[in-house]
Amino acid sequence: MAAFRALAASRLAVTAGFAPRPGLWPLPFGGLAPSSRAALHASAPRPGPRVAVVLSGCGVYDGTELHEASSILVHLSRGGAEVQIFAPDVPQMHVIDHIKGQPSEGETRNVLTESARIARGKITDLAKLTAVNHDAAIFPGGFGAAKNLSTFAVDGGTCKVNRDVERVLKEFHQAGKPIGLCCIAPVLAAKVLRGVEVTVGHEQEEGGKWPHAGTAEVIKALGAKHCVMGVTISFQQLGQRWRWTPDRPSPGCGCFSITCVHEAHVDQKNKVVTTPAFMCDTALHHIHDGIGAMVRKVLELAGR
Repeated sequence: MAAFRALAASRLAVTAGFAPRPGLWPLPFGGLAPSSRAALHASAPRPGPRVAVVLSGCGVYDGTELHEASSILVHLSRGGAEVQIFAPDVPQMHVIDHIKGQPSEGETRNVLTESARIARGKITDLAKLTAVNHDAAIFPGGFGAAKNLSTFAVDGGTCKVNRDVERVLKEFHQAGKPIGLCCIAPVLAAKVLRGVEVTVGHEQEEGGKWPHAGTAEVIKALGAKHCVMGVTISFQQLGQRWRWTPDRPSPGCGCFSITCVHEAHVDQKNKVVTTPAFMCDTALHHIHDGIGAMVRKVLELAGR
């Protein structure tokens, strides 16, 4: 009997070692889960940043550049952002036959309706977008930014910006919330936010590699600062890095290598992030990488 009591005591001790802790209850197949009371004190998952993406139609020549829009959405998804897509409910400037590259006579389309193709139907009128409900805003490129969100394609530096586009840019800027723009879209910020720093890439065409390089001069004429996107040169000299620009073409060192990069320019003061995207005639994956850099910087500035 004494031996039985000793065995029973040892078994009870082992069982006690695996007894559920306060606030936990056993799962049917082993393991422990928090009780409903304990769950009330658990940390809730932090919501991702709320980002508004503003489209200008569907198709590079008369609306949003699809690859840029898709790349933005992919990188935002990877960054854990909560995305809402917007577009103005206005007629397109015109409709372009994307095979012929010419206007389709007698055809009209609506910017909001066309943008819904990219948004898979989940889209909201830009008139309803406010900075209060979002942490950042991003504008893809495509000629729609210069034709439907503004008149830049026709009027250049004297262009007018869509009323809601101008309002949104000013609201986010005044609220200290980041704005991302790529391709031709930085002209919108240059027109509305005086003194802002943006990039559309290089200021020379360089044999057709930068076919829209003249845009940089218009940006400067608007009172904005244009930042040339060059190449990064790495060389072995006190662990330094050299950034190529036309006025500083050489690091003065015989040991260096040149690597083309597509990145984003950050105006820290104004929280405006820009990248050239298809302003450069380059491979699609470079465009994707540059947009990724822009999105990451926007999310960093959003502080979420």
